[in-house]
Amino acid sequence: MALIALAADKGSPGVTTAAVALAAVWPRRALLAEADPAGGDLVYRSVAAHGGPLDPNLGLLSLAATARRGLVAEQVWDHVQPMSGGLDVLVGLGTSEQAAGLSGLWGTLGRAFAGLGESPRGAADVIADCGRIGAESPTPELLADASVVLLVSSTEPEQIARVRDRAAALSAKLHGGHHGGAHLGMPLIGVLLIAEPSGAARIAGQVNSMLLQAQVGAQVVGTIARDPAGAAQLAGRKGGRLDKTLLIRSSRKVVQDLYRQYGAAWLRGPVPGAGR
Repeated sequence: MALIALAADKGSPGVTTAAVALAAVWPRRALLAEADPAGGDLVYRSVAAHGGPLDPNLGLLSLAATARRGLVAEQVWDHVQPMSGGLDVLVGLGTSEQAAGLSGLWGTLGRAFAGLGESPRGAADVIADCGRIGAESPTPELLADASVVLLVSSTEPEQIARVRDRAAALSAKLHGGHHGGAHLGMPLIGVLLIAEPSGAARIAGQVNSMLLQAQVGAQVVGTIARDPAGAAQLAGRKGGRLDKTLLIRSSRKVVQDLYRQYGAAWLRGPVPGAGR
């Protein structure tokens, strides 16, 4: 089974919305994990399956306390809550200060997430929202066990430049050297663009050509529609047919394309510690 990690370099390109949308249309059982050291958002924007708020004390922080005594993948389920709509979620940290409690544990969490497919309590792929990553971020320890790392970016020139540079730095860290655009290492580093629906394919092609020319070891894997109304429906702030929104329709295509290209490898599962 697979660990799919989403992250961004800077700004607010929509990592959390993209992670929720991909998890909502994932073709196998999925666990949405908020793994952002700066803190999670779902307790503020989503509701639990029982109609009340999600429990902020049950999630990544409580899992970290367990992990300090040793962690096997199936223990992750003890800290998971169902959201309205049925999606399982591992709620993130409440504040960035709590990230100190996870020092030295990000790699342990990554291995547990990647191994969740072997859990006797239910196999699942993990969609991890890792927030912003930078030179000082601890989350690359978790990313080393991912099948795919998706760098989320808007299409503004400065954001594209940042994601190009972040992809190069991440490739060097995870792949142990420079692979070049024609030699993509594992885990795969993909760029997921948040774009206006009109012209999205053209922009994706241009950005992909730029990444290949720069030889940063990454490629564009798809685009998700910039759809504020769909995002509001996804968060439960607005009614309507969620499955008809541009957000969900474009997310479904991204997932289909990912599975068509890499699904066979995911069924075999990632190699724990690969990329370290």
